[in-house]
Amino acid sequence: MAGGSGLQGWRWREASVLPGFGLTLGYTVLYLSLIVLLPVAALVVKATTAPLDAVLRTLAEPRVLAALRLSFGAALLAASVNAVFGLVVAWVLTRYDFAGRRLLDALIDLPFALPTAVSGIALVTVFADDGVIGQWLAALGVKVAYTWVGVTVALTLIGIPFVVRTLQPAIMALDPAVEEAAISLGASRWHTFLRVILPAILPALLTGFTLAFARGVGEYGSVIFIAGNVPLQTEIMPLLIIIKLEQFDYTGAAILGFLMLALSFVMLLVINLLQAWQRRRLGLGA
Repeated sequence: MAGGSGLQGWRWREASVLPGFGLTLGYTVLYLSLIVLLPVAALVVKATTAPLDAVLRTLAEPRVLAALRLSFGAALLAASVNAVFGLVVAWVLTRYDFAGRRLLDALIDLPFALPTAVSGIALVTVFADDGVIGQWLAALGVKVAYTWVGVTVALTLIGIPFVVRTLQPAIMALDPAVEEAAISLGASRWHTFLRVILPAILPALLTGFTLAFARGVGEYGSVIFIAGNVPLQTEIMPLLIIIKLEQFDYTGAAILGFLMLALSFVMLLVINLLQAWQRRRLGLGA
């Protein structure tokens, strides 16, 4: 009886005024299984059932190692740049009212709307040696197109909306009175930013950084036009996977895809743990 009475107050789901929990839960699980879990499971099975010597041989290829360094290095650099300048853009768009603000705010979403191939062609038009900006950079001895710099520029372009759109709600939630109180107590603006503003928006900043990084690692369309796709120099990992598929090396493509999946998962897990730690430190709960 005691055990039965104890179970009476326990529910495994929250009560809702809307019916159909079982049906909607079943649809959700089925949808996610078909769209996400099934393809990922097929990739994992294809890669993990490959002979060990084939796995080691594929991962030791110089083109694979060079593509890994470029894909993850450029994505990390682009996400870091977006974390800094995306914070500035989000702050300006949220805290200031000026002529053209709505237009500037709408332009942030332009990389979402543009096909990635169009973004790549536009970048080549601008940064090629005879481009609008590229010709001036070439005169200074700086080459952007068909180098790792061009890859980073492309990933910066497609990643900036993730940082700005993630930070804007967090900045809007900040109470300006807290900043004014810190300044009135003698804190400098830089000290106020580091000790008051940054800790409050750090979880959102990490989230935007994560999204920009994840998008950059898997980006293909906007990169291949400006990268030049030179083996061992400007060849990204998604392109190398497609090359293996065109060569009917399905096992090698699956191994590289699984490697990208595993590395991305580890990095996302680390960043999510950092976010959870930051929320607990601020007393916001997990």
